[in-house]
Amino acid sequence: MNISKRSLCIPPSLTRSLFNKAKEYDDVIDLTLGDPDFNTPDDIKEAGIRAIKENKSHYSMNAGIYEARCAVSERVKNVWNVDCCPDKNVILTVGGMEALYLALLSLVDAEDEVILFAPYYVNYMHMVRMCGGKPVVIDCYDIISGLSIDAKKLESVITEKTVAIIINSPNNPTGDIIGYESLKSISEIANKYDLTVISDEVYRTLIYDGLKHHSILELDNMAERTILIDSLSKEFCMTGWRLGFACGPEEVISSMIKLQENVAACANVPAQYALIQAYMSNGDNNMITKFCQRRDCLVKILSEVTAICFNVPKGTFYMFVDISRLNIDSEEFAYRLLEKKHIAVVPGKAYGESYGRYIRIAFTKDIEQIKKAAYGIRDFISELIDE
Repeated sequence: MNISKRSLCIPPSLTRSLFNKAKEYDDVIDLTLGDPDFNTPDDIKEAGIRAIKENKSHYSMNAGIYEARCAVSERVKNVWNVDCCPDKNVILTVGGMEALYLALLSLVDAEDEVILFAPYYVNYMHMVRMCGGKPVVIDCYDIISGLSIDAKKLESVITEKTVAIIINSPNNPTGDIIGYESLKSISEIANKYDLTVISDEVYRTLIYDGLKHHSILELDNMAERTILIDSLSKEFCMTGWRLGFACGPEEVISSMIKLQENVAACANVPAQYALIQAYMSNGDNNMITKFCQRRDCLVKILSEVTAICFNVPKGTFYMFVDISRLNIDSEEFAYRLLEKKHIAVVPGKAYGESYGRYIRIAFTKDIEQIKKAAYGIRDFISELIDE
């Protein structure tokens, strides 16, 4: 049987590989997937159940039910201060991931180039390739400066084949945010070269220490060339509901709606009714406090380990840890940690070739498990050093 070259060029996910391997242990502390351990709030669950009981479980329009698109439109206006017509500028999708994929399918032809800032969410790379495009990667993270966008370097990689730039802030896997000045530089370059920006902001509600989230949509002329990607997965603990949305220029959204007909027909309809309730209720206000406590616990314990270094996460629920002083590849580190201590983390090489000496820790378990995992990582590193 013939398997397409496009399929063969997509490697297995290191994140899922460690997640699957972790299932072999009964007592594992799994810190791999970005799946909050909080449950969907009851009022949102009840809205989904009510939709099912009322038989609101048939196909919707490809773009989504009108009431849900109106709820998204209002949300975008309130959060981003951008006018967003529910008929022309919104599509509901099967998670934020499908929104991203449909956006790329709408923008990218064979050999077109899409700029990614590394470390990046691994699916960006794969989706660009699945669309026949070429990812152009710019490394932009280190322990000293954190997540830093070099405008000159960005401009230097733009060619006549460049069609889009993907940005993600707050950032997976680093937990860092893209500063306002960097966003301004990206916007100026996007306007100068007539590029589309795909702005993945699914972690925008998970920011700590009183910091403010800035979106590239705030900047001049960017609403007309930005595709906003958001999801209910992180904000409302609805990862398994698979519901997200894209908001953007009419010509792109209309293309995405057309493609959606051929990919999934429409997003989960009961979940769309749950979205309406979610945006009325605004979710669990205690979640950010609990994530901050977990982060601080990790920081306190791992700060005692002088052989590693890291920046304190400003957002998300990820910590990106530099293990380069240990002289061990991140993949070997992750598998040995799992075998010895039954703690699962993700090798940094999953997020870009230059990050093979990092690991990503997702603090998505309760604080007692986070504490146990942190001490386990500390002890494992001590044992490595003594070998």
